[in-house]
Amino acid sequence: MPIALTPRPVPEIKHLGDVKTRSANKRKIICFSDFDGTIFMQDTGHVLFDNHGCGSKRREILDEQIKTGDRSFRDVSEEMWGSLNVPFEDGFEVMEKTLEIDPDFQSFHQYCIANNIPFNVISAGLKPILRRVLDTFLGEEASSHIDIVANDANISADGSEWKPIWRHDTELGHDKALSVQEARKEAELACDDGSIPLIVFIGDGVSDLPAAREADVLFARRGLRLEEYCTEHKIPYIPFDTFADIQREIEKIKEEDDKKTAGKGLPARFNPRANLWRRVSSKNAVPRYVVMSPTKEEKMFLWPEAFTELKTPSVETIEEAFPVGTVQG
Repeated sequence: MPIALTPRPVPEIKHLGDVKTRSANKRKIICFSDFDGTIFMQDTGHVLFDNHGCGSKRREILDEQIKTGDRSFRDVSEEMWGSLNVPFEDGFEVMEKTLEIDPDFQSFHQYCIANNIPFNVISAGLKPILRRVLDTFLGEEASSHIDIVANDANISADGSEWKPIWRHDTELGHDKALSVQEARKEAELACDDGSIPLIVFIGDGVSDLPAAREADVLFARRGLRLEEYCTEHKIPYIPFDTFADIQREIEKIKEEDDKKTAGKGLPARFNPRANLWRRVSSKNAVPRYVVMSPTKEEKMFLWPEAFTELKTPSVETIEEAFPVGTVQG
């Protein structure tokens, strides 16, 4: 399903091709954000697994299997979700009591609506859960302005079966980078004046890098793993403590872009790598490109799936270039 490019009063996305820029002199800005640890301080899945599923100790073992590359993210996730045995409503009760929303997110979301800035959630989680959380904490009307790009799920009425319906047929289940690429392409096609939308991504962990690599502006929650990784590998980013910081920075970026470009052509902070990574992101291109640019940062941006790739002989060449499990996500 296409990703929405304009706020609208209903959650369905139907008329992407009719989207126009607000003004020829105003840059279209599109925000994408991680969910767990970014909008909410806790991980929705972890809350469920610890209280109604495999438990925290088993979950930690499974998380480690992902980090070491012994098992794929998708494989481990299916075990975690499959461990649940609780009706959806009962499971949501513990999430409602446990989850904490960023104190300034609601104000930021209203700012996005008022300024015609589409806000999309990109998550490796399950869409029905994320939608219910947003409906509860924001209210259904406000929540309807946020599109959720995530995996779907089949959840039995008695809660005995929780089965993810993966968005992509990969070992990650949801290729966040591909989702942002699709949105960027659709947004560019929708801008009939030839301008290029500014893509913003907001996250907290290294696992957000596949999507972050496609953004023009990256916000990383201060003090967490994404910021540490960006600092270590000299990846441009803007740190934030709450969404109020993001709102202030976006205002500055809007003013800067309007002054330098008048909202036309490429954004002042355009990320030329976004197109580069798309051109060389196929598996066949990896070995040749690694020789050209062997830095750890470029390896992570080039083919982030390799860092959670299941250890099999079929990926021997890639594992040699990208040591599996060297980056935690």
